[in-house]
Order: sequence, then C-alpha cells, then structure tokens
Amino acid sequence: MIETASPPATVASRPPASPAPRAALARWRDLSLVPVIFVLGVIGFIVSPAFLTQDNLIGVIQQSTELGLLVLGEALILISGRMDLSLESTIGLAPVVALWLVMPAHGARFAGLGLLPAWTAVPLCLAVGAAIGATNGFLILKLRVNGFIATLGMLTMLRGLQVGISEGQSIGDVPASFAYLGKAAWLGVPAAVWICLALFAAGGGVLGYLRHGRALYAIGGNPEAARAAGIRVDRLTWIVLAAGGVLAAFAGILYTGHYGAVSASQGNGWIFQVFAAAVIGGISLKGGRGTLFGALTGVLTLQLVINVMTLGGVPPLWTQFLNGMIIIIALVISRFTSGEKQD
Repeated sequence: MIETASPPATVASRPPASPAPRAALARWRDLSLVPVIFVLGVIGFIVSPAFLTQDNLIGVIQQSTELGLLVLGEALILISGRMDLSLESTIGLAPVVALWLVMPAHGARFAGLGLLPAWTAVPLCLAVGAAIGATNGFLILKLRVNGFIATLGMLTMLRGLQVGISEGQSIGDVPASFAYLGKAAWLGVPAAVWICLALFAAGGGVLGYLRHGRALYAIGGNPEAARAAGIRVDRLTWIVLAAGGVLAAFAGILYTGHYGAVSASQGNGWIFQVFAAAVIGGISLKGGRGTLFGALTGVLTLQLVINVMTLGGVPPLWTQFLNGMIIIIALVISRFTSGEKQD
C-alpha cells in the first residue's frame, strides 16, 4: 500500500510548476511593445528630424487620447468576453445630440433646439453614450441577439442618425464648456493627456485590485463558471457596455474640443484602429485576457507608426491597409505565444 500511494504524490507534484512560466510570459507580453515604441522613435528621427520636436510629439500624444479612450472602453468589453462595434459611431453621435439640444436654432448654420442651457452639453453627451451602451446591453443580454450583429447594426443606425441630425455638415461654434477639455493645457501638457492617463490608471486599478474588476476576467474566460461562482455576469457585462459608451462619448468631447467642431464623419472607420491597438496590445478577442497597460502601448504604437509614415511621405490612403496588416500579424503572434489549441 505504501508503494501504490507514492506515484500519485509524484504526479500531483508536477502541475504547480507550470503557472510560473505562464505568469512570467503574461508579464512579458505587457512590456513587449515598449522596445517597439523605442525602435519607432529611432526610425522616426532617422526619417525626419521633425519627429522629436515638441509640437510633433505633443500632437501624437494628444491624438492618442481620443483613440485611447475608445480602446479603453473596447478593452474592458473584450476582457468581459463581448465586443462593441458601435463605439466609432458613439464618438460622433453623442456630441451631435448634446449640441442639438443646447444650441439655438438661430444665429448659427446648425439648427439646434435650444432646449437646455449650454453648461449641460457635457453631461448630456455622456448620458447619450451611456444610453447607447445600455441599449446594446439590452439587445445582447435580454433579447439574446448576437453581439457582433447587434453592435454592427447599431453602428450603422447611429451613423445615419448623426448624418440626419447634423444634415451632413460639421457643427462649429460649440459652447466653451464643451470645448474646454479638448483645448486646455495643464502644466504645459494637454489636459486630454492627463485625463486619458488617469482613466487608464483607474481602469487598471479596478481590474487589478477590485473584486468586480477581477470578475471581468472570470466572465470573459468562462461565463458559466463565473455564474456558478456567484458572479452576477449579466449585470457586470451590462455595466461594462454602458461604461464603454460613456468613454466613447467622452472621447467625442475631447475630439470636438481639440478641433473646435464636430465633423459630419467624426469617428468614421475608427473601429479598425481600435481593434488594431487592442489586439497588438495583448487584449484577447476571446475574452478573459489582457491588460490596460498593454492596450495603452498598443495605442501609442499605432499612432507612432502612422506618424512615422506621414513624416516619411507615405500617403494616408495606406493607413487602413496598415491597420489590417497589424491586426493579422498580432493575431498570428498571439496564436503561437498563448499556447491555446486550434479550434
């Protein structure tokens, strides 16, 4: 009996050795884009001395903030095992609806309703984003509509609503309260940069240290097991979808303030960049894996690539091709480094 009891102990002693290399690999993935960013900086300087100028670097960082907030929202949704394609429409529609409700019908090219005071434009915009995210949650969680199809339809519908309300034209002369955050500078750095970093830090803290944040990984990894463990899967997923809409609307506020107007095509095609940044940053499309630090480095990498291409004289028409190629390369690399079996 003593001899038959010893083999199971030997076999049982082997599995605990495997999590350590996997944890080390996960930590390495979070930092994997840091040397890439450094190399892109060197290439940028070689391509054009203007790359390291203050104006160019600040411009790259500020342009990263609006995309960064969309990526932050999408990353949280992807970690929870869902996806939202409508974020690119929310960044345009939410500011349009808010300005439509507060701007007067006379004295401007854009005919608003003028129902509410100008200072309500920002909270109205955020409320519209939350309503869009909550509607997506209702379609996906209550009506059990396929998330990809539901948010794709929402993307199309919201884009048409934006064009209809704005009559296909840009909206200028936005209220000062609405434009402040996109134009202001704190300590010599655009306020949008500080806000974006603070939101990423807050999101990372929630995912890393709060119970509900850790639950998102469990939901994305195995929703049935998470539900069996007592996690309120539908409620948390609904909250994350609404939060993604709020972040997209906030990105619309920063973008509008930065450029002083809401473009009729604002956000059009951004979802490709959002997924490119999230995927190269290590966010799994299957859910349950990835960090917000990795997503942030994905945003910076993507923006630096575009900036270096622009300084090198590459036509911007190639940007969409580049984004798609980056997504495919990142997916292939993720497939072979994650150790997941082929479906």
